[in-house]
Amino acid sequence: MKKMLFVSPRNPFLNRYSGDVIRSKKFVEAFKKKYKVTLITTENSYLNKKFSNLKLITFKNENFIFKLIFIFTSFLKLQPLQLGYFYSSDIRNFIKKNFKSYDVVFCQSVRVAQYVLDLKIRKILDMGDLYSNNYAQTYKNKNIFSPSKFLYFIESKFIRKYENLCFAKFDRILLFSKKEINSIKINKKKVKQINFGIDQIKKKFRYDTKNNKIIFIGNIKYLPNRIACKNFIKKILPEVNRINKNIEFHIIGEISKIDKFLWQNKKVKIHGKIKNLEPFLSGVFCGLANLSVSSGIQTKLLTYMSYGIPSISSNQVIENFDSIKSSSLPTYKNKEDFIRLILKLKNNKNFSQSISKKSLKIIKKFKWSEVLKNIVKI
Repeated sequence: MKKMLFVSPRNPFLNRYSGDVIRSKKFVEAFKKKYKVTLITTENSYLNKKFSNLKLITFKNENFIFKLIFIFTSFLKLQPLQLGYFYSSDIRNFIKKNFKSYDVVFCQSVRVAQYVLDLKIRKILDMGDLYSNNYAQTYKNKNIFSPSKFLYFIESKFIRKYENLCFAKFDRILLFSKKEINSIKINKKKVKQINFGIDQIKKKFRYDTKNNKIIFIGNIKYLPNRIACKNFIKKILPEVNRINKNIEFHIIGEISKIDKFLWQNKKVKIHGKIKNLEPFLSGVFCGLANLSVSSGIQTKLLTYMSYGIPSISSNQVIENFDSIKSSSLPTYKNKEDFIRLILKLKNNKNFSQSISKKSLKIIKKFKWSEVLKNIVKI
């Protein structure tokens, strides 16, 4: 049996509702059926069950002082600052010493591509999204007086250059969105389009006039998710509550302690990182994917659809779904339109049920069983 080295910036076996973590876990489970997989990461954890053909090796994160040095070094090299932040000398040394023992290296994210760029071995990179697009959007959405606006501008330029280097050096690149693939100007033949997946389709949504919960699923430490939640809490929810005081906003996912402290109140419930989503779906009438900064596929939208939960998305989110027509699911043009759609899903049974049915129909194209067949072939 051939051997694969799987490099991930985060441990796939930690219980997180985060797209990259879920995806890498699914990939590892699929690859181990064909390869003897060695998974290396910097996050310590245990495997909650033993797998055949899978070996997990974890290294400690670099301390804060070294991270600052690596970030500064990346800046001097005109490389993305996040490469320095995620850099691990232990992983670098392990790969340099052992890569010849493997038949292929699979990198989950551009953040770990730095370890294998110049190695003479078959290399596959799961890029997922074009980070450069994400950072460019964030830069444009930042207030002109924000100190981080310049950093996002610089990072978007650095990472665009680095992505082009990856297109040249890797044998295969995986991206979600055909729209993003079409924007690539070099080595496009190396790029393969993949979908994100879902495990099961469960029709959990039932319309009821007593349903009063709006949910948002995702890693709230991820800036676009944080911006989306903050804007909803500050600008949209108060307007909604003036019309219907019973509506609540529930946030599910990893979140900083300060955001949890500042945001949580009678109408905002924060559940943090959870293991099982289903108990939290009771009383839900709407899921949000209201990101103003978005690239690739938003897995939160797939999750809502897999349960038949009606959702509202920004145009930026829907535009990256090649198989979802913009007219199929609700999107908003402005604040007033957003509020109108929320209240329509809350009060209009026919509208709510029709969106639920459309969601369950669309999501059939995103079953993991079909997605992983293509991944293994690649």
